[in-house]
Amino acid sequence: MSILKILKYPNKNLRKIAKPVTNFDTNIKNIVQKMFNTMYQKNGIGLAAIQVNIQLRIIVIDKIYPLNNPLVLINPKILKKNGKVTIKEGCLSIPNYEYIVHSRYKYITVSGYDIYGKNFILNTKSLLSVCIQHEIDHLNGKLFIDYLSPLKKNRINKKLIKKI
Repeated sequence: MSILKILKYPNKNLRKIAKPVTNFDTNIKNIVQKMFNTMYQKNGIGLAAIQVNIQLRIIVIDKIYPLNNPLVLINPKILKKNGKVTIKEGCLSIPNYEYIVHSRYKYITVSGYDIYGKNFILNTKSLLSVCIQHEIDHLNGKLFIDYLSPLKKNRINKKLIKKI
């Protein structure tokens, strides 16, 4: 089982914007499999390629109701969003910290591609919706702590920078 290294905040590569996948080849399938292995090893429910220093628009998600199978979203785009929700979030790139985020949507419609390059649209709600939004933020160089007040964000920055 191949595991990738998860970048930890404040690594500057977490702020990069991922590039769209254009070739749905064996390399993409290998990346996706390694991302799932890494996510499972770290007990995560979602992982964006940016978090493992791969600048491609790939997300993997699992272990969230109502998913029956692991979800791969390549080049995801949110088409619709509705109903604000407040939820406590954590992140594999900012381990051991969870904070309430007020600006997520309870319902989203997202489009994306599977590992074969087949386009699909997915209507989601609740935790799955929030997880997809969180991971898409990663692809856009944004972290969940960016939604916090400047005071809270500053405190986190100081704590995490001391650990380096």
